[in-house]
Amino acid sequence: MDKNTVWGLIIIFAVLIIYSYWMSPSKEMLEKQKRIQDSLVIVQQKADSIAKIQEVIKAKEKAQKILSEKIIPNKDILSADTKQIKANNRDKLGVFANSGSGVNKTYTLENDLMKIKISSKGGKIISVRLKKYQTFDSLPLQLFDPDSSKFGFEFFANNRYINTNELYFKPYYYNTNSQAKDSIKVSGTDSISFAMRLYTDASDTSYNLNKYIEFLYTIRGDDYMIDYKVNFKGMQGIISSNTDYINLIWSANLQKQEKTISKYDGPTIYYKYFHNDVKYLSETKDDKKSLKTRLRWISFKQQFFSSTLITDNNFVNADVNVFTEHKHNNRYLRSMKALIGVPYTLSGVQKIPMHFYFGPNKYKTLRHYNIGLERQIPLGWSFFLMAWINRFAVIPIFNFLEGFNLNYGIIILILTILLKLFLFPITYKTYSSSAKMRVLKPEIDEISKKYPKKEDMMKKQQATMALYKRAGVNPMAGCLPMLLQFPILIAMFRFFPASFELRQQSFLWATDLSSYDSIWNFPNGFSIPFYGDHVSLFTLLMTISTIFYTKINNDMMGSSSNQMPGMKTMSYLMPIMFLGIFNNYSAGLSYYYLLANIITFAQMYFIRKYIDEDKLRKKLLSNKNKNVKKSGFQKRLELMAKQKGYNPKTGKRRY
Repeated sequence: MDKNTVWGLIIIFAVLIIYSYWMSPSKEMLEKQKRIQDSLVIVQQKADSIAKIQEVIKAKEKAQKILSEKIIPNKDILSADTKQIKANNRDKLGVFANSGSGVNKTYTLENDLMKIKISSKGGKIISVRLKKYQTFDSLPLQLFDPDSSKFGFEFFANNRYINTNELYFKPYYYNTNSQAKDSIKVSGTDSISFAMRLYTDASDTSYNLNKYIEFLYTIRGDDYMIDYKVNFKGMQGIISSNTDYINLIWSANLQKQEKTISKYDGPTIYYKYFHNDVKYLSETKDDKKSLKTRLRWISFKQQFFSSTLITDNNFVNADVNVFTEHKHNNRYLRSMKALIGVPYTLSGVQKIPMHFYFGPNKYKTLRHYNIGLERQIPLGWSFFLMAWINRFAVIPIFNFLEGFNLNYGIIILILTILLKLFLFPITYKTYSSSAKMRVLKPEIDEISKKYPKKEDMMKKQQATMALYKRAGVNPMAGCLPMLLQFPILIAMFRFFPASFELRQQSFLWATDLSSYDSIWNFPNGFSIPFYGDHVSLFTLLMTISTIFYTKINNDMMGSSSNQMPGMKTMSYLMPIMFLGIFNNYSAGLSYYYLLANIITFAQMYFIRKYIDEDKLRKKLLSNKNKNVKKSGFQKRLELMAKQKGYNPKTGKRRY
């Protein structure tokens, strides 16, 4: 990369910044737009108010007319209307006609960790609030929007299509001490069961209590897992006899819980094949899949929380879909939908045991259930080495340090020191190799003067390698240790943004180590392309320290840098690129890389004090004069070259 290319890149960045600033609306224009929007809102509110007033006036006029004329509503007419509604329900719903209408009532189940609301319409969970956590703006944390959630079974009964999501259930209490209570609370190791039942009809006004579909919920005081058992009793002759599975429709609009949405850990659907790995849909764009094989669980997953449906047996198949709608609600995040095939067989009582998990995506918590739920946390599962580093090194150390109730900034500092101490032999090997090459720079320069022409580049390389071999220097010795460090760097890149422990944890100026830290926001909605609308101080300090590290490293590897000047320029551009990438990323990650750079500076300083480069040079020059024994591999290469007519000593081919 020459100077013209570098200047070209700088000019392009400058043009983008100037264009963004020039095209951003002025403060006066923004205020004008706001006034217009406020006016429109006021007009709409007035229109709504007028409409409501007109409705009230019409209702009063109607009431006055009835009173003045002393008209009493005809009971026969009302009875006829009710009969018509019931007749329509009977025609549409068959034996579930009485459940086609009713009062939508809410029941609450609460334990030490969460509060769950169950609706009589559909007998389903419509709201889950996690009591120990809040959103980024200090609101109660609800996993999904109650108004948009759907959960119901679809099947044919007496040749009619039935969807339990639209029918009204009746509560059934298994514990005598909770009879007829709308709110039930359990704590500690205790548990309690509560059911919603969908009865068939005995007559136009009564239910058959021996034939029903039951949703049985069992909640424990100190657990995020809820037992959910679906019982079908007396459904022979009602549900079609050729039914081998029934469809379960589950959908919800997830709500925004965090300040930022991670590009690498966004909201999506995860699912686990029954005997195979965990997969997921796209985290950034609309996506859907038709899963034709058996499944163990399906999860509506956000960055730090998830809602998961688990079966004890298996799901036959599923169609899963994630998409984003245009919502005016600023809490809306993304929409999830799953059409799940649940096995069904005709018997006296068909029981389908399942479970719900509503809780945090914390590795230790999810791992406890031993069904692969922890695979939702992106720890680098696609590359076993990264996953092992996080699972067996980083997470245990992190959890151990948590036990001392330290600030998480201090925990990251200790973790970084321990990792750098573990990597110190590799760091020492890298520096030692670069020192050997640096002390041989005068000899390398002599070789460069001997072969100044481009057509002699091959001879120059051969002479350089011969010098390294005679002196006992391996030019690749510094590269291998760097390759060994690379999986750890990537493992940290995956660990910190996905670490639930860092969520809403403050350190110094950062209010949330799982999100970006901002010391200054650009005014009037101004944003720099590839950078953002704020300044992250940890990212800025990390970038500056990386540039210093690059300069020191290039100075130490001066001879190599002269051979590839383009690489030297690229090494300085990389930190600038990281500045844009990490500015909207986890502050904990930028803080870790900053600490790693600082500790590396300290290690290099002490290693440099320890290694006497004058003595090292004398040793290498003495090695240069010794006869180097050829390896068997080198002898075989020379023999093959001679057989092809190539003379290794002269570097020429014999004809």
